[in-house]
Amino acid sequence: MKKTLLAAALLSATVTAYAAEADQTPSLSTVIVTATRTSITTDEALSSVSVITRADIERLQPASVRDLLVGLPGVSFAQSGGLGQQSSLFLRGTNSTHVLVLIDGVRIGAVGAGLPAFEQIPVDQIERIEIVRGPRSSLYGADAIGGVIQIFTRHGAQDGKLDPSLSLSTGSHSYADGHAGLSGGDSHAWFNVGLGGQYTSGINACRLGAAELGVACFVDQPDNDAYRNWNGMANGGYRWDNGTELSATWLRSKNFVEFDGSPYGGNQAVNEQQVAGAKLAFTPLDLWKVTLNAGQSRDDSTTYFQGVYNDPFAGTTTYFPRTQVGHANSRRNQASWQNDVTVATDQLLTVGVDYQQEHIDSDTGYLKSTREDTGVYAQYMGTFGRNEVQLSARHDHNDQFGNHNTGAVAWGYAFDHGLRVSASYGTAFHAPTFNDVYYPFGLGNPNLKPETSRSGELGVSQKQDWWNWAVNVYQTTINDLIVLDSNFIPQNISQARIRGLEGQFGVNVAGWQVQSYFTLMQPKNREGTYDGNLLPRRPEQTARVDVDRRFDAFGVGATFFASGKAYDDLANTHRLGGYTTTDLRASYDFLPQWRLEAKLANVFDRNYETAYYYNQPGRTWYLTVRYSPAVR
Repeated sequence: MKKTLLAAALLSATVTAYAAEADQTPSLSTVIVTATRTSITTDEALSSVSVITRADIERLQPASVRDLLVGLPGVSFAQSGGLGQQSSLFLRGTNSTHVLVLIDGVRIGAVGAGLPAFEQIPVDQIERIEIVRGPRSSLYGADAIGGVIQIFTRHGAQDGKLDPSLSLSTGSHSYADGHAGLSGGDSHAWFNVGLGGQYTSGINACRLGAAELGVACFVDQPDNDAYRNWNGMANGGYRWDNGTELSATWLRSKNFVEFDGSPYGGNQAVNEQQVAGAKLAFTPLDLWKVTLNAGQSRDDSTTYFQGVYNDPFAGTTTYFPRTQVGHANSRRNQASWQNDVTVATDQLLTVGVDYQQEHIDSDTGYLKSTREDTGVYAQYMGTFGRNEVQLSARHDHNDQFGNHNTGAVAWGYAFDHGLRVSASYGTAFHAPTFNDVYYPFGLGNPNLKPETSRSGELGVSQKQDWWNWAVNVYQTTINDLIVLDSNFIPQNISQARIRGLEGQFGVNVAGWQVQSYFTLMQPKNREGTYDGNLLPRRPEQTARVDVDRRFDAFGVGATFFASGKAYDDLANTHRLGGYTTTDLRASYDFLPQWRLEAKLANVFDRNYETAYYYNQPGRTWYLTVRYSPAVR
């Protein structure tokens, strides 16, 4: 494991050294909005950020969002089986409920469990992803302890033409995927619509022996677990000559998934995720911009056993896993009013109000089904010569857990030759979910306290025309961290401390594009019984290297990923071994705007687990034909 991580670092260093002899075209800075809720470039961000573009998505040929994100700095995943099975993302070692996920500015995630369903988000409908690491509660409120991930759906082109797109894929395990879209627009209006679907016969989610050990799915069902998904997306907008802009977005994803279960917990589920939002932006005065947002996200789930609806109140007292219910509908209604005021040259003041209402409707009979949160926030950003300062503060009132104040301060200094240093400190909080507090059968804990955190970070980065690098070191302390004990009851532990070092190195040389990432982390429990143990499902080391090259109409690439060991429980008795995987990919532009793509994932057929006793796919192949205006 250590040799693999060292090799990844040496490969990046070698390529970077060789690049000193290259002469490449300067690259433009990428614009992001998630880090500050305003448009800035990545060079101006005083936090650790990553951006995945549509070009990156088509180059990497992912089958899921997990394929795109795993191995990025601070990012790790645990997945209960293969494609379409439940997945959890851990950002900088914090809990999977500690990352705020937005789709086109609308907060998502099931209200009951508080988890965003990454496995249900269709990659074909994504235009770009922004990942911001570090606390952001001072801007977004609850949940942003580890950071924020915002997903933007595909946007209509404004080139005055109608641009159709099409992709069809096949692969191992009867894999099939298809997407068709149409976009268009001009200097004022734009739109994009798309329909897609995905199917796989799957793999056996839980390996044999779990029932005897009393872990994982608690049963033995040696069969393949299939997954089907249907999705649709539409967005559009209009911009007037005076700069006023009105836009709307909608995304719906519905899936059927099989898993290893029983008559009491079910073994099939139909899940639906829907996101809708609208935005109005205008400038009453030259120095004052107003943005109004409204949106709703919905998560619906129905559990079955062998195609029969599973009713947990059908006269049985058998134990149910916390995550299994017969039927649950949850929704978030949200609205915001943001004001951006230019107070002087290179100085911006942002003030705003957020409102959110959460509601859950389930046949498990939650004791409370609705709660509201209102937050007011302010942010100041100023540049003074080579110095850049960002200050933010927020007050949230949650009608269940009371008032919470959070804040952040960041400073950066720009040296010559693109070298920058930064330092930041921030606080954040997370309110217990409905499942944490109210889940029936004695699996909830009404005495839980909200989690609070404080984080400090130092960063150094440098960006040149054809190479870049960044290193960040941080420490996050979480008080009253919520974890599941051996009986699956949520409990507060006194404290957890996470220390980490993460880096990224990239270079474009002689036509080769190389980007590498690494994370070294200590996600430690600081509570008495398990003091010093690793928090569950969070590896201490990860590394990833992406290498790509185009030869006129041909493209080749590879991704190398390595993960250190982790544990699946607080006692650190269920060990998840370290592992490495290699993915190979190729593409061929056989006609103008037509591309043939091929990918071989997990080339060496490594056997590994990211959740105890849950299988992961072995060697898998994919073949795709794509039509797109972006393909030359």
